[in-house]
Amino acid sequence: MIPATVPGPEGGIDLSLFSASSAALLEREQRRFISEHPETLRRDKALRQHWLNGVPMHWMTDWQLPAPLILREASGSTFTDVDGRRYSDFCLGDTGAMFGHSPPAVANALKHQASHGLTCMLPTEQTARAGELLAERFDLPYWQITQTATDANRAVLRWARALTGRKHILVFDGCYHGSLEDTLVRLDHGNVVTRPGQIGQVADFASHARVVEFNDLAALEAALADGEVACLLAEPVMTNAGMVLPRDGFWTEARKLCSRYQTLLAIDETHTLSSGPRGHAHRLGLAPDFLIAGKAIAGGMPTAVYGFTAELAKRMEHLLETKPSGHSGMGTTLAANALATAALVACLQDVMTNAAYAHMLTLSTALADGLTKRITERALPWHVTSVGARSELVFTPTPARTARESLAAAAPILERLLHLYLLNRGVLVTPFHNMMLVSPATTADQVQALLEHFDEFLHELR
Repeated sequence: MIPATVPGPEGGIDLSLFSASSAALLEREQRRFISEHPETLRRDKALRQHWLNGVPMHWMTDWQLPAPLILREASGSTFTDVDGRRYSDFCLGDTGAMFGHSPPAVANALKHQASHGLTCMLPTEQTARAGELLAERFDLPYWQITQTATDANRAVLRWARALTGRKHILVFDGCYHGSLEDTLVRLDHGNVVTRPGQIGQVADFASHARVVEFNDLAALEAALADGEVACLLAEPVMTNAGMVLPRDGFWTEARKLCSRYQTLLAIDETHTLSSGPRGHAHRLGLAPDFLIAGKAIAGGMPTAVYGFTAELAKRMEHLLETKPSGHSGMGTTLAANALATAALVACLQDVMTNAAYAHMLTLSTALADGLTKRITERALPWHVTSVGARSELVFTPTPARTARESLAAAAPILERLLHLYLLNRGVLVTPFHNMMLVSPATTADQVQALLEHFDEFLHELR
């Protein structure tokens, strides 16, 4: 619970002017959650007997609720908790369920494959089709399958170092590429350091990493100029420190710099598949050497892929033929299993359609416009940033150009209050920031309900 006095201006509003009322509002919403979730609270006690903090993965407590919600079932754009309360889901598993919970085509493919083998360490009859669909969609001819985007990014960086003979990798400050240790670094007064908060970290990954600010072409060239960087790994739009859009022409010039200094460019589209059927890089006309996609690429089935050019494939094949025998350090036993391949084909072929994206983008635009209208009417110094079907409410008047600027705009108290307020009214948004994602199953009525509850929230807050 927040203290009775709330310091600061937060989100452009001086909360100290009405700290008592904002604290009272949070207390009221917490009491409402407790009164409406008796079964959740009962089961939370049982969960705590065998699970750390009562959850099977520690970040499930990031919602900062009196007790984590416990799922009973999820379908399309809604889910139901164990108290029987139904929610419109605009978090969608923080992108994992971007195409809705259990898309019918994926669910049917999994049901069929489940009775015909789960994993065999062999390609299946559908593997060739999966490759065709990936190549057709993303304009890269060769692919590999992993279980998570973290695994895919790890493999890409290993390949890049092996193929170039260089040790260093380059990322943008505030980047997110899963739990890959190589990328958990940051800038600190011009120096590259390991990000704080990592548990049990002993290896010095910062010594083999370079970090520059997003949108800073001069810094990017300075980092590449000595020819020691194997790979630039980046999202086309930064999404995990809030959403930071690239400046016009930034990626055109960044691609030229990578080519000039023979640094491989890897684009992580795991979150930015929200932009359109072929991802955000395609929208920018950006041709990477590697492309990574995870989370939603197989409809929520734990699966990720990375693709690469024909030229790189030839070099990779030669390296595999000539390297010493032994483990490559990439891949896991369950990677590219039969279930994942079946889900991947179904999602690419029947779920990630032009029609699905048309629906997502139309409703997401309506959501972003509705949020903007309401903050403008109240003259709040906030704005909305959108990346296709992904929208985010930001507590600054203008968009950030770097992750540092974006993180400085965070308003944790205000975000926590907004999230709980909406949740108590049957609307779920992402707990880490104010990201709202629209799926093919999301309805106009759900968007309208979110906007109406946001209106009510602003009225009570003021």
